[in-house]
Amino acid sequence: MLRLAELKLPLDHTDVDLTQAVLRRLRIPPEQLLEQRLVKRSIDARRRDRIQLIYSLDVRVKGEANLLRRIGNKGRVRLAPDTRYRSVGHAPDGFPLDAGDRPVVVGAGPCGYFAALLLAQMGFRPLLLERGQAVKQRTADTFGFWRGTSPFNPESNAQFGEGGAGTFSDGKLYSQVSDPEHYGRKVLE
Repeated sequence: MLRLAELKLPLDHTDVDLTQAVLRRLRIPPEQLLEQRLVKRSIDARRRDRIQLIYSLDVRVKGEANLLRRIGNKGRVRLAPDTRYRSVGHAPDGFPLDAGDRPVVVGAGPCGYFAALLLAQMGFRPLLLERGQAVKQRTADTFGFWRGTSPFNPESNAQFGEGGAGTFSDGKLYSQVSDPEHYGRKVLE
């Protein structure tokens, strides 16, 4: 699988235009392209008169090794990274999973949910604790305080409550810009 980066197309392009851009970038005939999969699509709106969509795609082609050797890193083409999630571990052999002791995860934010998920996948029965309110009530409490229509609730605010601080974040979990282990992909799947 190859990763093509920064394929730029006009805003009004078609799927056929995208495939043609892939073929041009790789300098191959259509029958050599076996599969293409969208990795990322972003908008370049720096020039109002020329708004573009910028794509990163993973493609499978016939003769991949030869093609990569021929074009090298020109045209922003490289081997696609392996983004499959690999389990971080399992409970040790003979570990008493049925024992009364359960791991406790404190906080129902992204990290707490993920920790509880991994522990459960390892065979443990984690207990997830959250001191704040459910997301709907927490959002009402937080926005009410921010707008000055409700008093501050120390148990339900931007820091405490279901969803953690990520409920009011700027999207780092989605963008996965600093995720070399691909945990974000696991969470989103």
